[in-house]
Amino acid sequence: MTTPEQKLEALGLTLPKAPDPLAVYRPVRKIGNTLYLSGQIPRNPDGTFITGRLGEDATIEQGYAAARNVGLQLLSVVKSVVGDLSAVEAVAKVTGMVNATPDFVDHAKVINGCSELFVEVLGEAGYHARAAVGMGSLPLGVMVEIEAIVIVKE
Repeated sequence: MTTPEQKLEALGLTLPKAPDPLAVYRPVRKIGNTLYLSGQIPRNPDGTFITGRLGEDATIEQGYAAARNVGLQLLSVVKSVVGDLSAVEAVAKVTGMVNATPDFVDHAKVINGCSELFVEVLGEAGYHARAAVGMGSLPLGVMVEIEAIVIVKE
């Protein structure tokens, strides 16, 4: 059986260090076997933020890449709590927020960057309920912010 970590390696992906909070919150709250993951925002390898507004100065492809970037961060947060991504029983819910102009309509195509990553890495456990919504702005001008609820094995 291939582990999620082996799938990441096969995809040529490396989990970043779990990000530190930017304000007064925790990146994750574990209650029972449920992980409530705080919204994460996309970062470049040097720590700078991936900014832009869909429908204005960012393409769907750039937004998709930013959402995939956030998906890796969310997986990193999960791994920091449970130690091994094989402990993920299910990604229950993903909420993706897209920094977009009022006339932008492809929010789902952007957040697919995160959703598809979860399925590629976690298989069936990566499928989830989801919301993908547009926002007039996001913190620090980033393209996306994504939060998730993950169920882990006891």
